[in-house]
Amino acid sequence: MSFGARSRAVLACLGTLGLALAVASPASAAGGTPTTPTQLFNGYRSCSTDGDRPTFVWAGTGLVVEGIPATTDTTDNSSLSVQYQVWPVTDPTQITTVTRDHAAPGFEAPGQLPSEALADGQTYAWRAQTVAGGTASDWSAPCYVTIDNTRPANAPTVSSPNYPPDTWNPGGEPVRFTLNANGVGDVTGFEYSWQPDLPVIGTSIGDHGIPQPVDPYTDPRYFTRADAPGGSATLSLVPPTGSGRMTLWVRSLDRAYNVSETTSYSFLVSSTAPTVTSDVPSPEFGRPATFTLRPNAALQSTSPVVSYSVHTVGSPDGDKTVDVKAAADGTAKVKLTLDGLYGESLSVTSKSANGWVSDAGSWSTGYDTTPTVASDVYPENGSGGGVGVPGTFTFTPKVKGIVSYTYSFNGEPEVTVAAGAHHTARIDWTPTSDGPVDLTVYATTRSGLQTAPYYYSFTVQANSGS
Repeated sequence: MSFGARSRAVLACLGTLGLALAVASPASAAGGTPTTPTQLFNGYRSCSTDGDRPTFVWAGTGLVVEGIPATTDTTDNSSLSVQYQVWPVTDPTQITTVTRDHAAPGFEAPGQLPSEALADGQTYAWRAQTVAGGTASDWSAPCYVTIDNTRPANAPTVSSPNYPPDTWNPGGEPVRFTLNANGVGDVTGFEYSWQPDLPVIGTSIGDHGIPQPVDPYTDPRYFTRADAPGGSATLSLVPPTGSGRMTLWVRSLDRAYNVSETTSYSFLVSSTAPTVTSDVPSPEFGRPATFTLRPNAALQSTSPVVSYSVHTVGSPDGDKTVDVKAAADGTAKVKLTLDGLYGESLSVTSKSANGWVSDAGSWSTGYDTTPTVASDVYPENGSGGGVGVPGTFTFTPKVKGIVSYTYSFNGEPEVTVAAGAHHTARIDWTPTSDGPVDLTVYATTRSGLQTAPYYYSFTVQANSGS
């Protein structure tokens, strides 16, 4: 899918159209008169009919040219042939002809102009005509291409006036970069990313096999034009969320989208994380808690914080993220119900008016929500009782609002009992066999939250004389 010194590909399997190149041969007779091919493309880029403004293309392994053949009889689906002719504009007598047989009417019919007929640095014209049953259409208007098989010789240079390389910077304002072609005269733009694997320039294929070329420079996330061929470009970028070492990866593009080697620019950013505090010392499980979010002071002075993203971790329903608008002073409050079985943590980033996203401030708490289990006959991690000897088990909460307990002995079907006075519960159980027993118990709150389970193990003694 990339343009440049490597083979080109497109986002469609041309083989599905049954393509074949061959020396010209008669096509099946069609019911109408052949019409001049339309939708002309070269190297999956649009045809230029202006000889003074050719399309620059890479053709190291040949050049795919294509157009849609048809006849005046739109109901006839007989196969057609398409002839392609190419010649150097400096010598129109040096014509190379390629024929694509068995083309489907109404669909792109690609042909491959041989690389040996296309010299690097030279400008060529090519045209196409439809052939059916020995009859040929008029030739299309010529398309003009300049062959560029040479990638930019030098990687670009990168500099920044406000984030010096390999040094700690306070952060908070976008990074201003200058990208320079580094002496390569045909560089027309640059590609950049905060990741070392830069995006690939590709062309998707639409209905009827028609390429859908897109100017990469319309995507300012990754591409920018040079101010002149061989010139430079300036960027203002907000680095990825976080602090520490940041690296921008950059390479140059020429008019054929050949890419240079990649260069990088690294710098260091100090933390701009907000602070997160709870309005009560120890928020309780299952109860709403209010948190105050405060911006990093240096960040707030550079560009006011306008919002926060609050990510909660530990909830049994999965991690959640909520966005909170900041007040004029950059602070915000958020009310959350903590329902993590073993505790919960918050990760909070701020966003400033200029788009800067801070690294994360954090807050966390841990607590024990498991119920307490006790038995006078069958002590925990001990032995007692016996087969047929009943035992009483008492369940006591560690958190508020418990309305029931659910228990299971040795993985048997669960049983739920209501909590009584002081939110406790008592059950009687009589073993039918001796040996180890695992009792699992969890509680449920009035709001429907389940606590963490408690695992209570003991051994039923063998009866004397059994």
